[in-house]
Amino acid sequence: MALITRISRLFRADFNAVLDRIEEPDVLLKQALREMEEDLSRDKQQVKLLQDESSQLEVKLEQLEKDINETDKELDICFESDETTLARSQVKKKLELQRYQKHCQSKLESTQKKLSDLNKRLDENTARYTSMQQKLDLLATEDTTVKSNEFVVSAKFSLNEDDIDMAFLREKQARGVS
Repeated sequence: MALITRISRLFRADFNAVLDRIEEPDVLLKQALREMEEDLSRDKQQVKLLQDESSQLEVKLEQLEKDINETDKELDICFESDETTLARSQVKKKLELQRYQKHCQSKLESTQKKLSDLNKRLDENTARYTSMQQKLDLLATEDTTVKSNEFVVSAKFSLNEDDIDMAFLREKQARGVS
């Protein structure tokens, strides 16, 4: 039983080693970079959308504040004129505006929190992307260095017929063979 376990372990180890050699790290790294670029692009687009939404909400809140102030002025006129029925409808309008203002304010806070979180994630992912890009550049540099070293080595050790003939004559002379 122990022999079968050992053989199965050896087979799995060899199989994993073969798989590791088949997978090219630079190809996998390039694919990961492409996926990260897509994610970064999506996040940047989402940031832009949230910024636009935040700006729209700020404008809306300013307008609501103006509307509430205008309603207050109209209420003053109603109370001075002793128009309670009209004042009541203005109070209702003011309450509706204030509730809508609270809703917009909470939505703005939520949007700004999402934007802050997304910007933080975007910064982290950009740093990771830059790091992986540097690793890919380093891997590409190592590949070209290895290939150029292989060429230098093969150029240093390549022999032509003249080299062989000269070596043969030296060996023959050293042994004194005529």
